[in-house]
Amino acid sequence: MTPSLPPGPSVQPPAGSSPGLPRPLLVTGSAELLDDLLRLAVVAGVEAEVAVDPGAARRPWAGAPLVLVGDDQAAALARAGLPRRPDVVLVGGDLDDAGVWPRAVAVGAEHVVILPDGETWLIERLAAATEPPARASVVGVVGGRGGAGATTLAAALGVVAARRRLACLLLDADPLGGGVDLVLGAEEAAGLRWSDLTGSRGRVSAAALVEALPAVDGLHLLAWDRDGGPSVGAEAMTAVMGAAVRASDLVVVDLPRHLGPAGEAALSRVDVVYLVVPAEVRAVASAGRVAAGVGLLAGDVRLVVRGPAPTGLPAEVVAESLGLPLAGWLRPEPGLSVDLDRGERPAARSRGPLARLAAALLDDVLRPGRRVA
Repeated sequence: MTPSLPPGPSVQPPAGSSPGLPRPLLVTGSAELLDDLLRLAVVAGVEAEVAVDPGAARRPWAGAPLVLVGDDQAAALARAGLPRRPDVVLVGGDLDDAGVWPRAVAVGAEHVVILPDGETWLIERLAAATEPPARASVVGVVGGRGGAGATTLAAALGVVAARRRLACLLLDADPLGGGVDLVLGAEEAAGLRWSDLTGSRGRVSAAALVEALPAVDGLHLLAWDRDGGPSVGAEAMTAVMGAAVRASDLVVVDLPRHLGPAGEAALSRVDVVYLVVPAEVRAVASAGRVAAGVGLLAGDVRLVVRGPAPTGLPAEVVAESLGLPLAGWLRPEPGLSVDLDRGERPAARSRGPLARLAAALLDDVLRPGRRVA
């Protein structure tokens, strides 16, 4: 016989939960099933409301972002006549019970989950129920050749976005690059690095990710370890990118020129890619190969030409040669290299050429009517 619960169980919220927000509703009179569901809720980082029977479920029924109905209450819930609603999941424990499907139909469930097999799916569904949908614009920056200045531009976009009080996450997807943390003078900042996230799968908590990352003047960043560390696979990159877009207004990704599985996973989430090319003939030739690879996965690739132009090569000619729209011309900025070596952040001077270009690019990306993920 299934053990029953006393009315009105006391459920302690997990650390980091937000009081006052709608909570998933668990409808079950089984103490064993409730223990399982509360354990999964803690793993998902959410606080749940518990109803031991349909009567107790009537008040929170309509407002809960997700309802998990224990199979022990399915028949009673069907008789109770509660209004049909989306996001109802019937949770059972017997794979061989064919009757669970008619009971799911009777309560209006969209899914049936059998424990313990469905635990991973259910954790992700619980986390998704209480997190905001994806909202960030995602900008990628890639160099047409090594040393083109892509990381510096990516960091400048993040600095300018943070100065505008946007929630911005700067993500380094280039393990062989110099590192966005070095460009920002944040190599000693406390927080997670990629080596801490290589095992990420499925849905990562957006709030937990941002809280754990290093931050510089309101700009959060995810960088590589100085000693390299383990490689990051496509699954980890996909999970982290998913959390990043849910947690931010803007995500800036420093992309690798040579795309592996992780780089491709990052590029697939990008809305706009800026290809940074010095105004040099050999750089243009190299950039053509990079543009061809990036263009296979990105629908919107734009060109940023960086001066000086030793032979007077115009930016418009570079754009015509590469067949890309010209997004901007980055004029030489005296003293920038020295400032970066000293640990000063790029675009710290709001009137410099780099800051003005970053501001113009952000104005375009974030203008009303542009796609936001």
